[in-house]
Amino acid sequence: MIAAPEPGLTADDLIERAVALRPALLERQAETERLTHYPKDTHDDFLKAGFYRMLQPRRYGGYEVGLPVFYRVVVEVARGCPSTGWALSLTAAHVLQVASVFEEKAQDEIFGTDGDFRAASTAAPVGVARPDGDGHVVLDGTWPYSSGAPYSTHYVGQSLGAPEKPGDPPGAPVLFVAPRSVWTVLDDWHGVLGLRGSGSNSIHMDHARVPAHLTLEASLLDLPVQGGSVGSRLHGNPLYAGRAPSFFHGELAAIMIGTAYAAADEYARVIAARPLLLEPDRTRADLHDYQRHLGEALGLIDTAEAALRQTAEDWMETCRRNVSGEAPFTVVEDNRLALMFLNAGRMAWDVLQGSLFRTAGSRYARDGERMQRYFRDAATYWSHVGASMAEPLYRRVGRDRLGLPSEDVPLIP
Repeated sequence: MIAAPEPGLTADDLIERAVALRPALLERQAETERLTHYPKDTHDDFLKAGFYRMLQPRRYGGYEVGLPVFYRVVVEVARGCPSTGWALSLTAAHVLQVASVFEEKAQDEIFGTDGDFRAASTAAPVGVARPDGDGHVVLDGTWPYSSGAPYSTHYVGQSLGAPEKPGDPPGAPVLFVAPRSVWTVLDDWHGVLGLRGSGSNSIHMDHARVPAHLTLEASLLDLPVQGGSVGSRLHGNPLYAGRAPSFFHGELAAIMIGTAYAAADEYARVIAARPLLLEPDRTRADLHDYQRHLGEALGLIDTAEAALRQTAEDWMETCRRNVSGEAPFTVVEDNRLALMFLNAGRMAWDVLQGSLFRTAGSRYARDGERMQRYFRDAATYWSHVGASMAEPLYRRVGRDRLGLPSEDVPLIP
Protein backbone atom coordinates (compact mmCIF):
# COMPACT_ATOMS: atom_id res chain seq x y z
CA MET A 1 0.00 0.00 0.00
CA ILE A 2 1.39 3.40 -1.04
CA ALA A 3 0.38 6.30 1.18
CA ALA A 4 -1.48 9.08 -0.60
CA PRO A 5 0.42 12.39 -0.56
CA GLU A 6 -2.44 13.92 1.44
CA PRO A 7 -4.47 11.20 3.18
CA GLY A 8 -7.12 13.69 4.34
CA LEU A 9 -7.66 15.37 0.96
CA THR A 10 -11.38 15.78 0.20
CA ALA A 11 -13.42 16.25 -2.96
CA ASP A 12 -14.15 19.84 -1.96
CA ASP A 13 -10.42 20.46 -1.54
CA LEU A 14 -9.75 19.28 -5.10
CA ILE A 15 -12.51 21.45 -6.58
CA GLU A 16 -11.43 24.51 -4.59
CA ARG A 17 -7.85 24.06 -5.77
CA ALA A 18 -9.00 23.90 -9.39
CA VAL A 19 -11.01 27.11 -8.99
CA ALA A 20 -8.09 28.84 -7.26
CA LEU A 21 -5.75 27.98 -10.17
CA ARG A 22 -7.94 29.74 -12.74
CA PRO A 23 -6.14 33.13 -12.70
CA ALA A 24 -2.76 31.45 -13.23
CA LEU A 25 -4.11 29.26 -16.03
CA LEU A 26 -5.65 32.30 -17.74
CA GLU A 27 -2.33 34.12 -17.50
CA ARG A 28 -0.45 31.13 -18.98
CA GLN A 29 -2.74 30.52 -21.97
CA ALA A 30 -0.52 32.17 -24.56
CA GLU A 31 2.62 30.49 -23.21
CA THR A 32 0.83 27.14 -23.26
CA GLU A 33 0.05 27.56 -26.95
CA ARG A 34 3.60 28.70 -27.70
CA LEU A 35 5.10 25.66 -25.96
CA THR A 36 2.41 23.35 -27.46
CA HIS A 37 1.89 21.97 -23.93
CA TYR A 38 1.27 23.52 -20.55
CA PRO A 39 4.39 24.88 -18.80
CA LYS A 40 6.24 23.13 -16.00
CA ASP A 41 4.76 25.54 -13.45
CA THR A 42 1.31 24.18 -14.30
CA HIS A 43 2.57 20.61 -14.15
CA ASP A 44 4.01 21.30 -10.71
CA ASP A 45 0.72 22.88 -9.63
CA PHE A 46 -1.15 19.73 -10.70
CA LEU A 47 1.29 17.46 -8.87
CA LYS A 48 0.90 19.51 -5.71
CA ALA A 49 -2.89 19.69 -6.03
CA GLY A 50 -3.25 15.91 -6.46
CA PHE A 51 -5.06 16.19 -9.80
CA TYR A 52 -3.16 13.35 -11.48
CA ARG A 53 -4.19 10.96 -8.67
CA MET A 54 -7.93 11.65 -8.61
CA LEU A 55 -9.00 8.33 -10.18
CA GLN A 56 -5.98 6.33 -9.03
CA PRO A 57 -6.63 3.48 -6.56
CA ARG A 58 -5.90 4.17 -2.90
CA ARG A 59 -3.77 1.04 -2.93
CA TYR A 60 -1.35 2.94 -5.17
CA GLY A 61 -1.43 6.35 -3.52
CA GLY A 62 -4.55 7.70 -5.19
CA TYR A 63 -7.82 9.25 -4.03
CA GLU A 64 -10.54 7.25 -5.89
CA VAL A 65 -12.81 10.30 -6.00
CA GLY A 66 -15.12 9.00 -8.74
CA LEU A 67 -16.41 10.58 -11.93
CA PRO A 68 -18.56 13.46 -10.60
CA VAL A 69 -15.59 15.06 -8.81
CA PHE A 70 -13.11 14.25 -11.58
CA TYR A 71 -15.32 15.89 -14.21
CA ARG A 72 -15.94 18.90 -11.97
CA VAL A 73 -12.18 19.50 -11.62
CA VAL A 74 -11.75 19.13 -15.41
CA VAL A 75 -14.50 21.71 -16.00
CA GLU A 76 -12.79 24.19 -13.69
CA VAL A 77 -9.32 23.65 -15.19
CA ALA A 78 -10.66 23.96 -18.76
CA ARG A 79 -12.39 27.19 -17.70
CA GLY A 80 -8.92 28.55 -16.99
CA CYS A 81 -7.33 27.08 -20.14
CA PRO A 82 -9.07 24.62 -22.49
CA SER A 83 -5.81 23.15 -23.81
CA THR A 84 -4.64 22.53 -20.27
CA GLY A 85 -7.95 20.98 -19.26
CA TRP A 86 -7.79 18.69 -22.27
CA ALA A 87 -4.26 17.52 -21.50
CA LEU A 88 -4.91 17.07 -17.78
CA SER A 89 -8.03 15.03 -18.37
CA LEU A 90 -6.51 12.79 -21.00
CA THR A 91 -3.45 11.97 -18.89
CA ALA A 92 -5.12 11.64 -15.48
CA ALA A 93 -7.98 9.51 -16.84
CA HIS A 94 -6.31 6.42 -18.31
CA VAL A 95 -5.37 5.17 -14.86
CA LEU A 96 -9.02 4.14 -14.64
CA GLN A 97 -8.78 1.61 -17.47
CA VAL A 98 -5.39 0.30 -16.33
CA ALA A 99 -6.64 -0.22 -12.78
CA SER A 100 -9.79 -1.90 -14.11
CA VAL A 101 -8.45 -4.69 -16.30
CA PHE A 102 -4.80 -5.45 -15.59
CA GLU A 103 -3.82 -8.11 -13.05
CA GLU A 104 -2.32 -7.26 -9.67
CA LYS A 105 1.24 -8.13 -10.76
CA ALA A 106 0.99 -5.73 -13.67
CA GLN A 107 -0.51 -2.96 -11.55
CA ASP A 108 2.21 -3.34 -8.92
CA GLU A 109 4.81 -2.84 -11.63
CA ILE A 110 3.00 -0.04 -13.45
CA PHE A 111 2.32 2.10 -10.40
CA GLY A 112 5.66 1.28 -8.77
CA THR A 113 6.64 2.28 -5.29
CA ASP A 114 5.50 5.90 -5.45
CA GLY A 115 2.29 5.76 -7.50
CA ASP A 116 3.59 8.32 -9.99
CA PHE A 117 1.47 7.61 -13.06
CA ARG A 118 0.27 9.71 -15.97
CA ALA A 119 -0.60 8.20 -19.31
CA ALA A 120 -1.36 9.53 -22.75
CA SER A 121 -3.32 7.30 -25.12
CA THR A 122 -5.12 7.22 -28.45
CA ALA A 123 -8.19 5.35 -29.60
CA ALA A 124 -6.98 3.68 -32.79
CA PRO A 125 -4.66 0.63 -32.85
CA VAL A 126 -1.30 1.09 -34.57
CA GLY A 127 1.04 -1.61 -35.85
CA VAL A 128 1.30 -5.22 -34.76
CA ALA A 129 2.23 -6.52 -31.30
CA ARG A 130 4.70 -9.40 -31.83
CA PRO A 131 5.69 -11.79 -29.01
CA ASP A 132 9.46 -12.27 -28.94
CA GLY A 133 9.35 -15.72 -27.32
CA ASP A 134 11.16 -14.41 -24.27
CA GLY A 135 8.22 -13.13 -22.22
CA HIS A 136 8.01 -9.78 -23.99
CA VAL A 137 5.97 -8.18 -26.76
CA VAL A 138 7.70 -6.05 -29.39
CA LEU A 139 5.97 -2.85 -30.52
CA ASP A 140 6.76 -0.67 -33.51
CA GLY A 141 4.91 2.34 -34.82
CA THR A 142 3.82 5.92 -34.32
CA TRP A 143 0.69 6.64 -32.31
CA PRO A 144 -0.64 10.13 -33.19
CA TYR A 145 -2.83 12.51 -31.14
CA SER A 146 -1.43 11.31 -27.81
CA SER A 147 -2.70 14.22 -25.73
CA GLY A 148 -0.61 15.00 -22.67
CA ALA A 149 2.41 13.06 -23.94
CA PRO A 150 5.06 15.56 -22.73
CA TYR A 151 4.33 14.89 -19.04
CA SER A 152 3.26 11.25 -19.29
CA THR A 153 5.12 8.54 -17.37
CA HIS A 154 3.48 5.74 -19.39
CA TYR A 155 1.63 5.17 -22.63
CA VAL A 156 -1.65 3.23 -22.82
CA GLY A 157 -1.84 2.10 -26.42
CA GLN A 158 -3.37 -0.42 -28.74
CA SER A 159 -1.94 -2.57 -31.51
CA LEU A 160 -3.24 -5.56 -33.40
CA GLY A 161 -2.17 -9.06 -32.53
CA ALA A 162 0.39 -10.83 -34.70
CA PRO A 163 -1.11 -13.04 -37.46
CA GLU A 164 -1.04 -16.77 -36.78
CA LYS A 165 1.02 -17.39 -39.90
CA PRO A 166 2.46 -15.28 -42.74
CA GLY A 167 -0.24 -13.97 -45.03
CA ASP A 168 -2.98 -14.15 -42.40
CA PRO A 169 -4.73 -10.94 -41.27
CA PRO A 170 -3.70 -9.41 -37.94
CA GLY A 171 -5.24 -10.81 -34.79
CA ALA A 172 -7.42 -9.25 -32.10
CA PRO A 173 -6.58 -5.85 -30.55
CA VAL A 174 -3.83 -5.81 -27.93
CA LEU A 175 -3.99 -3.26 -25.13
CA PHE A 176 -0.62 -2.40 -23.58
CA VAL A 177 0.99 -0.14 -21.00
CA ALA A 178 4.47 1.01 -22.04
CA PRO A 179 6.81 2.84 -19.63
CA ARG A 180 8.39 6.11 -20.72
CA SER A 181 11.77 4.45 -21.20
CA VAL A 182 10.66 2.60 -24.36
CA TRP A 183 9.09 5.44 -26.36
CA THR A 184 9.84 8.95 -27.52
CA VAL A 185 7.67 12.04 -28.00
CA LEU A 186 7.79 13.52 -31.50
CA ASP A 187 7.80 17.29 -31.88
CA ASP A 188 4.89 17.29 -34.30
CA TRP A 189 2.04 19.10 -32.54
CA HIS A 190 2.07 22.19 -34.76
CA GLY A 191 -0.13 23.78 -37.39
CA VAL A 192 -3.44 22.92 -35.74
CA LEU A 193 -6.47 25.19 -35.48
CA GLY A 194 -7.13 24.79 -31.77
CA LEU A 195 -6.05 23.00 -28.61
CA ARG A 196 -2.58 24.11 -29.61
CA GLY A 197 -1.32 23.69 -26.06
CA SER A 198 -2.74 20.23 -25.41
CA GLY A 199 0.54 18.40 -26.03
CA SER A 200 -1.19 16.03 -28.44
CA ASN A 201 2.11 14.86 -29.88
CA SER A 202 2.76 11.53 -31.54
CA ILE A 203 4.42 8.73 -29.60
CA HIS A 204 7.03 6.66 -31.45
CA MET A 205 8.30 3.18 -30.62
CA ASP A 206 11.11 1.39 -32.41
CA HIS A 207 11.35 -2.28 -31.43
CA ALA A 208 10.10 -1.44 -27.95
CA ARG A 209 10.01 -4.48 -25.68
CA VAL A 210 7.19 -4.55 -23.15
CA PRO A 211 6.72 -7.40 -20.64
CA ALA A 212 3.89 -9.66 -21.76
CA HIS A 213 2.02 -9.16 -18.47
CA LEU A 214 1.71 -5.46 -19.38
CA THR A 215 -0.34 -6.45 -22.43
CA LEU A 216 -3.90 -7.74 -22.68
CA GLU A 217 -6.02 -9.02 -25.55
CA ALA A 218 -8.67 -6.34 -25.26
CA SER A 219 -9.85 -3.06 -26.78
CA LEU A 220 -10.43 0.21 -24.98
CA LEU A 221 -13.81 0.28 -26.70
CA ASP A 222 -14.78 -3.08 -25.21
CA LEU A 223 -13.06 -3.76 -21.89
CA PRO A 224 -13.90 -7.01 -20.04
CA VAL A 225 -15.87 -5.51 -17.13
CA GLN A 226 -19.31 -7.11 -17.39
CA GLY A 227 -20.31 -8.55 -14.01
CA GLY A 228 -17.27 -6.98 -12.34
CA SER A 229 -13.61 -6.79 -13.22
CA VAL A 230 -10.14 -7.65 -12.01
CA GLY A 231 -9.86 -4.09 -10.75
CA SER A 232 -13.21 -3.90 -8.96
CA ARG A 233 -12.27 -7.02 -7.02
CA LEU A 234 -8.68 -5.95 -6.34
CA HIS A 235 -9.63 -2.46 -5.15
CA GLY A 236 -13.05 -3.20 -3.69
CA ASN A 237 -14.58 -0.35 -5.67
CA PRO A 238 -17.13 -0.60 -8.53
CA LEU A 239 -15.51 2.52 -10.04
CA TYR A 240 -13.13 0.06 -11.72
CA ALA A 241 -15.88 -1.92 -13.44
CA GLY A 242 -17.14 0.59 -16.00
CA ARG A 243 -17.09 0.67 -19.77
CA ALA A 244 -14.71 3.18 -21.33
CA PRO A 245 -16.50 4.77 -24.35
CA SER A 246 -19.12 6.55 -22.25
CA PHE A 247 -16.46 7.62 -19.75
CA PHE A 248 -14.37 9.15 -22.56
CA HIS A 249 -17.39 11.09 -23.85
CA GLY A 250 -17.84 12.47 -20.34
CA GLU A 251 -14.26 13.74 -20.40
CA LEU A 252 -14.84 15.59 -23.66
CA ALA A 253 -18.12 17.05 -22.40
CA ALA A 254 -16.43 18.33 -19.23
CA ILE A 255 -13.73 20.04 -21.30
CA MET A 256 -16.30 21.61 -23.62
CA ILE A 257 -18.44 22.85 -20.75
CA GLY A 258 -15.38 24.41 -19.11
CA THR A 259 -14.50 26.04 -22.43
CA ALA A 260 -18.01 27.43 -22.79
CA TYR A 261 -17.84 28.88 -19.26
CA ALA A 262 -14.50 30.45 -20.20
CA ALA A 263 -16.12 32.04 -23.25
CA ALA A 264 -18.98 33.36 -21.11
CA ASP A 265 -16.46 34.85 -18.66
CA GLU A 266 -14.67 36.55 -21.54
CA TYR A 267 -17.96 37.73 -23.06
CA ALA A 268 -18.96 39.41 -19.78
CA ARG A 269 -15.56 41.07 -19.60
CA VAL A 270 -15.48 42.42 -23.15
CA ILE A 271 -19.04 43.77 -23.28
CA ALA A 272 -18.47 45.59 -19.98
CA ALA A 273 -15.28 47.14 -21.41
CA ARG A 274 -16.72 48.14 -24.81
CA PRO A 275 -18.11 51.72 -24.85
CA LEU A 276 -21.05 52.44 -27.10
CA LEU A 277 -20.14 54.39 -30.21
CA LEU A 278 -22.70 57.17 -29.69
CA GLU A 279 -22.89 56.99 -25.88
CA PRO A 280 -19.31 56.54 -24.66
CA ASP A 281 -20.39 56.79 -21.01
CA ARG A 282 -22.27 53.50 -21.43
CA THR A 283 -21.06 50.06 -22.52
CA ARG A 284 -22.53 47.10 -24.34
CA ALA A 285 -23.23 45.56 -20.95
CA ASP A 286 -26.00 48.17 -20.57
CA LEU A 287 -27.83 46.93 -23.68
CA HIS A 288 -30.65 44.44 -23.36
CA ASP A 289 -29.51 42.28 -26.30
CA TYR A 290 -26.08 41.59 -24.82
CA GLN A 291 -27.58 40.93 -21.41
CA ARG A 292 -29.93 38.45 -23.05
CA HIS A 293 -27.17 36.74 -25.04
CA LEU A 294 -25.12 36.25 -21.89
CA GLY A 295 -28.05 35.06 -19.80
CA GLU A 296 -29.17 32.59 -22.45
CA ALA A 297 -25.64 31.24 -22.77
CA LEU A 298 -25.20 30.80 -19.02
CA GLY A 299 -28.54 29.03 -18.73
CA LEU A 300 -27.62 26.56 -21.46
CA ILE A 301 -24.11 25.96 -20.14
CA ASP A 302 -25.51 25.38 -16.65
CA THR A 303 -28.00 22.91 -18.15
CA ALA A 304 -25.19 21.10 -19.97
CA GLU A 305 -23.21 20.87 -16.73
CA ALA A 306 -26.26 19.54 -14.89
CA ALA A 307 -26.56 16.83 -17.55
CA LEU A 308 -22.85 16.05 -17.18
CA ARG A 309 -23.13 15.70 -13.40
CA GLN A 310 -26.25 13.55 -13.47
CA THR A 311 -24.88 11.28 -16.19
CA ALA A 312 -21.67 10.89 -14.18
CA GLU A 313 -23.79 9.77 -11.22
CA ASP A 314 -25.67 7.38 -13.52
CA TRP A 315 -22.36 5.95 -14.74
CA MET A 316 -21.26 5.32 -11.16
CA GLU A 317 -24.60 3.68 -10.32
CA THR A 318 -24.34 1.48 -13.41
CA CYS A 319 -20.91 0.33 -12.20
CA ARG A 320 -22.34 -0.44 -8.75
CA ARG A 321 -25.20 -2.49 -10.20
CA ASN A 322 -22.73 -4.25 -12.47
CA VAL A 323 -20.61 -5.41 -9.53
CA SER A 324 -23.56 -6.23 -7.24
CA GLY A 325 -25.10 -8.49 -9.87
CA GLU A 326 -28.28 -6.42 -10.16
CA ALA A 327 -27.69 -5.52 -13.81
CA PRO A 328 -24.61 -5.82 -16.05
CA PHE A 329 -22.88 -2.81 -17.58
CA THR A 330 -23.86 -3.64 -21.14
CA VAL A 331 -23.09 -2.02 -24.48
CA VAL A 332 -26.69 -0.78 -24.46
CA GLU A 333 -26.08 1.14 -21.22
CA ASP A 334 -22.75 2.38 -22.55
CA ASN A 335 -24.42 3.72 -25.70
CA ARG A 336 -27.09 5.53 -23.69
CA LEU A 337 -24.64 7.17 -21.30
CA ALA A 338 -22.20 8.08 -24.08
CA LEU A 339 -24.94 9.85 -26.04
CA MET A 340 -26.04 11.81 -22.97
CA PHE A 341 -22.48 13.00 -22.39
CA LEU A 342 -22.06 13.83 -26.08
CA ASN A 343 -25.28 15.87 -26.08
CA ALA A 344 -24.00 17.87 -23.09
CA GLY A 345 -20.81 18.68 -25.00
CA ARG A 346 -22.75 19.57 -28.11
CA MET A 347 -24.98 21.95 -26.14
CA ALA A 348 -21.87 23.76 -24.90
CA TRP A 349 -20.43 23.97 -28.43
CA ASP A 350 -23.69 25.28 -29.90
CA VAL A 351 -24.00 28.15 -27.44
CA LEU A 352 -20.30 29.04 -27.64
CA GLN A 353 -20.19 29.35 -31.41
CA GLY A 354 -23.81 30.36 -32.08
CA SER A 355 -24.24 33.00 -29.42
CA LEU A 356 -21.09 34.06 -27.55
CA PHE A 357 -18.53 34.08 -30.37
CA ARG A 358 -21.05 35.34 -32.93
CA THR A 359 -22.17 38.38 -30.95
CA ALA A 360 -18.93 39.31 -29.15
CA GLY A 361 -17.69 41.20 -32.20
CA SER A 362 -15.07 40.60 -34.86
CA ARG A 363 -12.35 42.46 -32.96
CA TYR A 364 -12.37 39.55 -30.48
CA ALA A 365 -11.77 37.07 -33.29
CA ARG A 366 -8.26 38.42 -33.83
CA ASP A 367 -5.05 36.58 -32.99
CA GLY A 368 -4.21 36.83 -29.31
CA GLU A 369 -7.81 37.32 -28.19
CA ARG A 370 -9.14 34.78 -25.72
CA MET A 371 -12.52 34.57 -27.46
CA GLN A 372 -10.79 33.55 -30.67
CA ARG A 373 -8.77 30.94 -28.75
CA TYR A 374 -11.90 29.48 -27.16
CA PHE A 375 -13.63 29.28 -30.53
CA ARG A 376 -10.62 27.53 -32.09
CA ASP A 377 -10.39 25.09 -29.20
CA ALA A 378 -14.09 24.29 -29.29
CA ALA A 379 -14.09 23.89 -33.07
CA THR A 380 -11.22 21.42 -32.78
CA TYR A 381 -13.24 19.41 -30.27
CA TRP A 382 -16.15 19.40 -32.73
CA SER A 383 -13.90 17.84 -35.39
CA HIS A 384 -12.50 15.26 -32.92
CA VAL A 385 -13.20 11.56 -33.34
CA GLY A 386 -15.33 11.69 -30.17
CA ALA A 387 -17.75 14.26 -31.54
CA SER A 388 -17.87 12.39 -34.86
CA MET A 389 -19.36 9.43 -32.99
CA ALA A 390 -22.68 11.29 -32.72
CA GLU A 391 -24.20 9.71 -35.83
CA PRO A 392 -23.25 6.09 -35.02
CA LEU A 393 -24.40 6.60 -31.43
CA TYR A 394 -27.77 7.88 -32.64
CA ARG A 395 -28.11 4.71 -34.69
CA ARG A 396 -26.95 2.50 -31.86
CA VAL A 397 -29.38 3.95 -29.32
CA GLY A 398 -32.22 3.71 -31.86
CA ARG A 399 -31.39 0.10 -32.64
CA ASP A 400 -31.13 -0.69 -28.92
CA ARG A 401 -34.65 0.69 -28.39
CA LEU A 402 -35.97 -1.36 -31.31
CA GLY A 403 -34.43 -4.54 -29.97
CA LEU A 404 -31.92 -4.76 -32.82
CA PRO A 405 -28.21 -5.51 -32.33
CA SER A 406 -26.16 -2.32 -32.23
CA GLU A 407 -22.58 -3.49 -31.74
CA ASP A 408 -22.19 -3.99 -35.48
CA VAL A 409 -22.51 -0.19 -35.97
CA PRO A 410 -18.83 0.92 -35.73
CA LEU A 411 -18.13 3.93 -33.52
CA ILE A 412 -14.93 4.73 -35.40
CA PRO A 413 -14.98 4.55 -39.23
